[in-house]
Parts: sequence; structure tokens; C-alpha cells
Amino acid sequence: MQTDSSIAKPPAESFEAIIVGGGMVGTALCALLAQAGMQVALVEAKPAPLSLENATSKLPAPRVSALTPVSQRLLTHLGAWPAMQKTRVTPYQGMQVWDAEGSGEIAFSADEAGVAVLGHIVENEVTLAALNSQVVDHPNVTPFFDARLQALQRASANLSKQASSGDWLILDDGRQLHAPLIIAADGAHSVLREMAGIEVASDDMQQEAVVTTVKCVKPHGGAARQAFIDGRPLAFLPLTVEENDHYCSIVWSTTPEHAAELSELSREALGEALGRAFGYRLGEVTVCDKAHRFPLVQRHARHYVQPHFALVGDAAHSIHPLAGQGVNLGLMDAAVLAEEVVHAWQRGAPWGELSTLRRYERRRRFDNSAMLGLMKGFKVLFGSHDPALTLARNLGMSGMNQLVPLKRVLMRQATGERGRLPLSCR
Repeated sequence: MQTDSSIAKPPAESFEAIIVGGGMVGTALCALLAQAGMQVALVEAKPAPLSLENATSKLPAPRVSALTPVSQRLLTHLGAWPAMQKTRVTPYQGMQVWDAEGSGEIAFSADEAGVAVLGHIVENEVTLAALNSQVVDHPNVTPFFDARLQALQRASANLSKQASSGDWLILDDGRQLHAPLIIAADGAHSVLREMAGIEVASDDMQQEAVVTTVKCVKPHGGAARQAFIDGRPLAFLPLTVEENDHYCSIVWSTTPEHAAELSELSREALGEALGRAFGYRLGEVTVCDKAHRFPLVQRHARHYVQPHFALVGDAAHSIHPLAGQGVNLGLMDAAVLAEEVVHAWQRGAPWGELSTLRRYERRRRFDNSAMLGLMKGFKVLFGSHDPALTLARNLGMSGMNQLVPLKRVLMRQATGERGRLPLSCR
């Protein structure tokens, strides 16, 4: 990475913000900034934007997210939600969680939480395609697809307070892009974060996630279900395919050895294993796609910001898929960063200045840290084979199931209904 500001720089394409990473979070942030009037460059390694037609031309994609009502409101604000509703968006009004090693079980419902739905299960590809439709032809967006980074060239520190200063991105084809603010939204293995020299605290969960799509004999009934099996959570998340509510997305977080075994099974054998592990609560299971696996590592960047530079989404923090909250945290990162940046830009203040970006970091770091800690705690709690702890967690789940007021508070927190969406996006 070059950092010498004395190096003569050839003409560069200039923008008010550059976002590296065209996933859900980066594209949502791009839409927020562009719709506010800022000139934004979106840099993405994939060769072309995903369209809704391509995203829904086959069986559901294996990677899904449980979008909260707050994330739904943000996507509505961006104009993406109506297009998503016309494709494959599955609301869920109930949630069941149980310990397969005991009798502990807890059930939540939207009625108890005082909300219309607890959330929506949506394929990541559907969300991304709908967001793409809002940005790729936007007059304030310049997309750079099939583009890879070669270097990040930093401005000298004594220029960091000037709105006209900023950093340069050099692409592998020699193009140079300049902006007062560069944002890394390029995922958990962020190349841009590494170029910026930001360290990351990593916690190997010693698990891998196995994901696939299945069809069950019994309908899912608009409920998300999760069983803890020997400390390995298995989730059946509801999907609706052409008005058929017998489909589910499977996420089984398990040991690497077990994940390897599952991925090598035939579809018939995998379906038998899933049905048996789940106690046949949805009857016999038919696997519709191959099993995909990926390692689970929680990461948290030591810092979210530098002068003219910010991290969002998985580039700042990656989380265990236990609660399906990863993309929700990332979308809130995007909303808060956009609010701080646009506010500074609109009043003529230097929007890439460290003081502006630190307000974003302060507003988001606590919530993200709390969720990462909660997921780690769940893994420890349900991964223990200590008889006393097993008894305690089963009694705790069963007892909480009887406390409707407490469940209502927990559900309203989980669905985001306690109100953390920035005012500018409501």
C-alpha cells in the first residue's frame, strides 16, 4: 500500500464517496447516499449486477437472512421492498426453539410481541437484486463491476481536515478513483480493510455451517424453528415457493468433521439425517439442492474508522448465523453511517473527517459488540455437556415460556421494534 502523498498522481475520477463491495450492505449504503444527492462510485469484483429475474429463476438460493421489521422499513425507504414482495419473501409469525438434549422449549409469536410479524426470511440474492434495481441506473451512481483493487493510496495526515482531501483507490486496470470518503463493504475477508491496516479480533467458533433447501411433508405454518442438538443448532427457516409453504432453508451449525460428513451424503441420506435430527416435527424431509458449507468465525474490527475511511457490515463485524442477525446489523451500519455523512455533506462540513466518522462508530459499536457477545454466550451455554448447566438451561427455557411480558420485551428487542432506525430513514 502506498502512503507517500508527495507522489505525483495522474488524473483520477473523483466522487463524493466510494463504496467497495456490492453486496447487500454496500449496495444499500450506495442507495442511501445517492438518493440524498451524493455522487457515489460502487466498486464490485463480480462481472455484472444480479437482476431479480435471475435471482428468482430457480429454486431458492441456499443463503437466506431473517430480516427484521426495522430492516424491512429501511428497504421500503430505499424502494427495494415492493420488488422483493413480488418475488420470494416469507413472513414468519412464530418461532420455536428447543433443546434436543432435554425438555426445555420456548415459543414466540408475533401476537405476544405486539407486532404483525417477527420478520421475513428472504434469499440474500433477492434482497441484493432488489437493491441493485435502485442503484445501477441511478444518475448519482457510477458502478464499476468486474473491478479489483490494486492499492489504497492515503492522503497525508495534515490534509485530513480538508473536505477536498481524501484517498485514492487504484484498480487493477490502472484506473484511479478519488473521494473524501472511502468505505469498505467487501465482506468478512475485506481486502480494503487489510490495505488500511485495521486489525481484527477473530474468534474461531470451531464450527461450520451446512446450508441447503428442503421440502417437508408438513407445511411450516409461517414459523421459524431451531433445535440445539448436542450444542449444534439446526434451523428450519420457512420459505414460500409459488405459494407452496412446505419448503425450508436449512442452516446446521456443527463441527467441521460432522459438516464434512453431511456434505458427502446423498440427498436421500441427508434428508433422512435432517428429519431424524429434527424429531420429524415437519415430517419426512426431501433435500432439493446440494449441501453447501462454510466456516464460522466471529470477527470484530479494532476500529471502524480512520480519516476518510470507514468499515460497514461484515468488513467491520461478522457473526454466528444462530439468530440470522448479520445482515440486519450491517443494514443498520449503512443507515447510521449514511445519516452522519449526509448530515455533514448537506451543511458543508467535511464528511470524511474523523470526527464525523467517529459518531457513526460510537453509535454502532455497542450494538454490534452486544450481539457478538450474545451469540458467543449462546454457543457456550448450549455447547456444554455439564449436567447441571443442561438442567438449568432447560428449566430456564421452560420457565421463560410462561412469562409472556418478558417474552414480549425480548421479541420486540429482537425484531428491532424498540426503534433504532435513524430518523432520516423512517
